[in-house]
Amino acid sequence: MKKTLIASLIAFGALTSAHAKDIVDTAVAAGSFKTLVTAIQAAGLVDTLKGKGPFTVFAPTDAAFAKVPKADLDALLKDKAKLTAVLTYHVVPGKVMAADVKAGKVKTVQGSELTIGTMGGVTVDNAKVTATDIAADNGVIHVIDTVVMPK
Repeated sequence: MKKTLIASLIAFGALTSAHAKDIVDTAVAAGSFKTLVTAIQAAGLVDTLKGKGPFTVFAPTDAAFAKVPKADLDALLKDKAKLTAVLTYHVVPGKVMAADVKAGKVKTVQGSELTIGTMGGVTVDNAKVTATDIAADNGVIHVIDTVVMPK
């Protein structure tokens, strides 16, 4: 697990070191966020996440989206309002690096609060953070292993 995390961080570093990219370009370049990028496009959030920011994005991988039943995911992708709510629930205003994360509640762009845990690794609601501090020129991405849903 640790070697995979280190390899991921090195790969992300290689992707972002030559030229900083915005959140969307960074996610596209990573290659493991195809479903997230598709959802961002379907929700019409590309321009927002390419904007000035800064943003902290808790980004579910394709494997995280694969945990969502296909029928539920298909329905979500067709419901722009609900999709927008789910995606903006993964975004926190500001640039919060891993070293600055504290346990507790944090308000999302969607308006609800995420619960951050720090015991035995960092969690966001029921998702585990699997990689941190993937820099973009308008914020930072932290990778999570589960899609989190607003309450």
